[in-house]
Amino acid sequence: MMMYKELYSAIAIALTFIAFFPYIRSILKEETKPHVFSWVIWGSTTFIVFLAQLKDGGGVGAWPIGVSGLITIYVAFLAYLKNSDKTITLIDWCFFLSAMASLPTWYFTSDPLWAVVILTAVDLLGFGPTIRKAYFHPYEENLTFFSIFMARNLIVIMALEYYSLTTVLFPAVIAGACFALIVIVMFRRRILSGMV
Repeated sequence: MMMYKELYSAIAIALTFIAFFPYIRSILKEETKPHVFSWVIWGSTTFIVFLAQLKDGGGVGAWPIGVSGLITIYVAFLAYLKNSDKTITLIDWCFFLSAMASLPTWYFTSDPLWAVVILTAVDLLGFGPTIRKAYFHPYEENLTFFSIFMARNLIVIMALEYYSLTTVLFPAVIAGACFALIVIVMFRRRILSGMV
């Protein structure tokens, strides 16, 4: 059984690189213009969730989340360098500060679940600036990236060594958020092209 968990984890890590490589390339070519602050929030929350999953026994299933957190921070850095969407609103700051508030909550409760609940909510809210941008500029988002990430998060769940709300919540919710973003972008593209 453990061999399958490691295989699922390796597949999820491979999908992480497969998803990010063309996405990063499209940022460098300035075809994709991600919202900088969304990626800062996602990078921070993802890496903290990785630590919480490890603490709760997620094992090899947590590794893809850790890899993703590091690469996500890199995407935020690239987005900043490439002058992507840098509009930062008051609500964006609230999302970021909420993400950082999860650390003292985890420390004081000694329970990684509370950190994961807060971080999952913040990460989900972090989709807000990207959904807002995608609604008005649906051709500036890469659907392949979000499709691969949706699949990757479902495989992460299969790779987990221990199933609990702490280990499953984040990848399940993020898979759902990716699906929702894909639907919104496809719908907006159809409307803008006059196909509806």
